[in-house]
Amino acid sequence: MGGGARELAGYLAALGGWVAALAAAALPQWRQSSYAGDAIITAVGLHEGLWMSCAAQSTGQVQCRLHDSLLSLDGTSRALMVISLLLGFFGIIVSVVGMKCTKVGEEDPITKSRIAVAGGVLFILCGKPLGSCSLCASFGDTQPHSSLYEFGSALFVGWGAASLTVLGGSLLCCSCPAKERQGQQYYRQSQPSTAREYV
Repeated sequence: MGGGARELAGYLAALGGWVAALAAAALPQWRQSSYAGDAIITAVGLHEGLWMSCAAQSTGQVQCRLHDSLLSLDGTSRALMVISLLLGFFGIIVSVVGMKCTKVGEEDPITKSRIAVAGGVLFILCGKPLGSCSLCASFGDTQPHSSLYEFGSALFVGWGAASLTVLGGSLLCCSCPAKERQGQQYYRQSQPSTAREYV
C-alpha cells in the first residue's frame, strides 16, 4: 500500500472511530439491567449512561433523567471520555494538515510527514482513554442497586471506537519520513584517467 493510500486509510479509520466515540459518549446504554437468574420478570428496563439514566417500560415508553450530580456516576469515566474526544478532534485537524493528499505545506514534505505522524500519535492517545473509561464505567459502580447491571451497547461501540482510532493512528504513524542523511553525501566521482595524453 502506498504512503498516500496508507495515510488516507488510517485517517478514515481514525475519523470513523472518533465519530463512534462521540456516539458512545452520548448514548445512555453504558450499563443495562440484567435479569439473569431472576424468577420475577419486571416490565421496566434500566439503562445508565455517562450523562443520564433511563427507564424503558414494556409499553415502549422511555423516561430519561439527567444525573443529579456530575459525580453521581464515576467522574473518571466522564473525564477520560471528554479528554479522548478532545484528543481525537485535534488529531483530525493535525492529520488533515499533514496528509500527502492535501495542499497545505506542500513545500516541505518532511515537515508535512512529521505533522501526519503527530496526528497519528494524537489518535493513538485518543484510543487509550476510550478502552479504560469503558472498563471504568462498567466496573466502577459505587452505588448499590436493586438489580444487576451488565454491559450496555454503548460500551461495545466505545471499544470498537478505541480499536479504530488506534488502528488509524498507527497507520498514520507509518508515514514517518525516512531519516535525514547527516554528514557527507557521497557523490560518484569520475575517476581520473590513467592514460597520459602525449602531445
